[in-house]
Amino acid sequence: MTGIVEAEGVTKRYGEVLGLNGFSATFPPGITGLVGPNGAGKSTFFRLLAGQLRCDAGKLTLLGNPAWGQGEFRRRVGYCPEGAALFDWMTGEDFVTTLLRVDGFSRAEAVERARRAIASVGLTDASRRRIQVYSKGMRQRIKLAQCIAHDPALVLLDEPLNGVDPAGRASLSALMRKLSAEGHHVIVSSHVLYEVERLTDQIVMIANGRTIAEGDLHRIRELIDERPHVIDITTPDPRGLARLLGDWDHVVSIEFRGPDHLRALTKSPDAFYAALPGLVVAESIAVLEVHSADDNLDAVFRYLSEGTR
Repeated sequence: MTGIVEAEGVTKRYGEVLGLNGFSATFPPGITGLVGPNGAGKSTFFRLLAGQLRCDAGKLTLLGNPAWGQGEFRRRVGYCPEGAALFDWMTGEDFVTTLLRVDGFSRAEAVERARRAIASVGLTDASRRRIQVYSKGMRQRIKLAQCIAHDPALVLLDEPLNGVDPAGRASLSALMRKLSAEGHHVIVSSHVLYEVERLTDQIVMIANGRTIAEGDLHRIRELIDERPHVIDITTPDPRGLARLLGDWDHVVSIEFRGPDHLRALTKSPDAFYAALPGLVVAESIAVLEVHSADDNLDAVFRYLSEGTR
């Protein structure tokens, strides 16, 4: 499949440090999440796409064009960097309008586009205030407004939800989905993995500058189906419960993690959850809480990244 963005063996060095190390991935149309811990290479990748850096090796294209160099296609790309490099003395509206003017829009159209973009991120009431008084979340939103004001085909969002309050996160997530529904292509990075999971099933996972998995999240989950799954149980009788769980063939280990807490590793979480209620009733064992550490994207990332350390 031809992607909106294609990376083939991309390497970027900062002196002796590797920012990206043979990174290869295909980013399809729609929303794709680039997920990985801080320092994994996400920001380096975005800066390469934005034309701020040049690859030391490999091939990187976006919208069918080489990432390094100038061209009309650059007008079709919007970039929201992670860092808050803003002009604090400007108002929010002046900031977005000025960048649109630099991009070649007339003043009237720049003002109209700026106001529309600012409204879409929920900052209209603060648009005439100086950026220096903006909170961190407001700064994130004004950066997003400048990113989408020129109606780009490809939107690059580097940690856009960082520092935004829960209500703001919900509204910005809805905006990203709306952009995708309207035909824009979005690549959004985050180290808070559940945020990406709520946006899209299409992900690229990166660690230590390399791709560790890519594709549909549900297919990636299949990669760890044969590995033991972690289940934490809170009970006033952990030793009694452990003796009973030890008789189950699919339970491979049991660990006591406190006076009322045990952790079980099972090769069949479905069988474990199906049998546990009957065991609790039959043996009159009190179970206060059951929590799986392997039921979300964090677990998938943890398992797949083990081989890159």
